[in-house]
Amino acid sequence: MSAYVGPVIEIEGLVNRFGDFLVHDNLNLTVERGKILGIVGGSGSGKSVLMNSILGLQKPLSGKISLLGKDQNKISRKEWRMQRSRIGVLFQGGALFSALSVLDNLMAPLFEFTKFSAKDARSLALMKLSMVGLPLRAASLYPSELSGGMIKRVALARALALDPELLFLDEPTAGLDPIGAAAFDGLIKELTSVMQVSIFMITHDLDSLYALCDEVAVLADKKVVAKERLEILEKSDHPWIKEYFLGPRGKAQPRAAEKGSN
Repeated sequence: MSAYVGPVIEIEGLVNRFGDFLVHDNLNLTVERGKILGIVGGSGSGKSVLMNSILGLQKPLSGKISLLGKDQNKISRKEWRMQRSRIGVLFQGGALFSALSVLDNLMAPLFEFTKFSAKDARSLALMKLSMVGLPLRAASLYPSELSGGMIKRVALARALALDPELLFLDEPTAGLDPIGAAAFDGLIKELTSVMQVSIFMITHDLDSLYALCDEVAVLADKKVVAKERLEILEKSDHPWIKEYFLGPRGKAQPRAAEKGSN
């Protein structure tokens, strides 16, 4: 475990472009340690591109990204592997290995980044399975045999397999019904509180934002136009933010209407 205690993510002047399409232009963002940061933005605003840039899956045109105190432009291969073992990722849809059982999916990062024996890796994988509220009998199932909610829980267990300092969640409640989404939000809140992990979460789910996030960063106009607590964002005059939080489906809309009637 590193002694570094500064921000878990620092981004300066990020530029991403695909051909003539400019996705990010001089984007800046800081994610503080111990915080849950929600990332929102309209379609095409580059939420997933931003996450992929941070993870090294997308090479930016320019800019500086520091992850867990390390400049990603200067990091060595050995340092990258050590850093990767401190990060968990839950991709949209779960991204489980379809040919592997649940147990093998959970043991995969343990075999890749640790020297655990098969016995110890199995014990730890089963413990993580239990932590996310799944019965041990689910270990022998394959992804095709799982419900959408179970896939999310297995993917979360795999993301937490190495007890990460930083967790990336890409649309974690997408595809879940409201009851299942609320239960998954509760699970994330409980586990991250116990494990003291920082979270970078892309979501369009307003319920998740209000249930989990310390702050929310808004992607618009090719950059982060605001990064604030929700009660401050609700008062923003930015057109997209105003529509998002005060529009017909916004959670702040009933409160705004109530204040207007007083």
